[in-house]
Amino acid sequence: VWDTARAHGWNERQAVRERFLDLLKFVQLDPNRVINAYPHELSGGMRQRTLLAMSLLLDPQILILDEPTTALDILTQRTIIPLLRRLKEEQNFTMIFISHDLAIAAELADRVATMYAGRMVELGKTEDIFYRPRHPYTLGLIRAVPTVTGGFEELASIPGSPPDLINLPSGCKFHPRCPFATDKCKQQEPELQTVGDQHEAACWHWQEVEKEIEQSSLRGKRS
Repeated sequence: VWDTARAHGWNERQAVRERFLDLLKFVQLDPNRVINAYPHELSGGMRQRTLLAMSLLLDPQILILDEPTTALDILTQRTIIPLLRRLKEEQNFTMIFISHDLAIAAELADRVATMYAGRMVELGKTEDIFYRPRHPYTLGLIRAVPTVTGGFEELASIPGSPPDLINLPSGCKFHPRCPFATDKCKQQEPELQTVGDQHEAACWHWQEVEKEIEQSSLRGKRS
């Protein structure tokens, strides 16, 4: 903590300590216990909250969280998520949340971006991404996640494997795995285009994805 503060021109050790003690309280930790503890003396959830407190030391305008819950058990995750939501509401900064966990993204994010092969392929409001996806990869991710009410027979994995980033496919990088792919997809890489209100997708056939979702919804209502 002291090294971070000093690197940013904060040279009053006592002021840094007092600020960090306040932040430890904010993330619901006992500051007197944690501030002098070694990492191995803290649980996974306590270490994660300590890192969150450290990240707030310099009053950031943007906070980037890369898989902040991945190494935690499910019960510990449920203590971190309300804390992240509270940080978002009370600290008034932008939070960029990087995760492969769609449920947590849906719970925390206002807007969601789907990335494939190092490139953004869809961007939109959280509700649109999860209920009205317009890129085949986003649709595949959502269909591959089990729901509380659904059965395993409803799951559909994405065929194939992620591409080699050193030797990427031509055209749309998702086309070898895409059920909607055509020759155009193999030859030309699509750019992000508007597909709805504040909603963009990089797909030549996003209208077909839209039709597929509508037909699936109709089948679900009939059953």
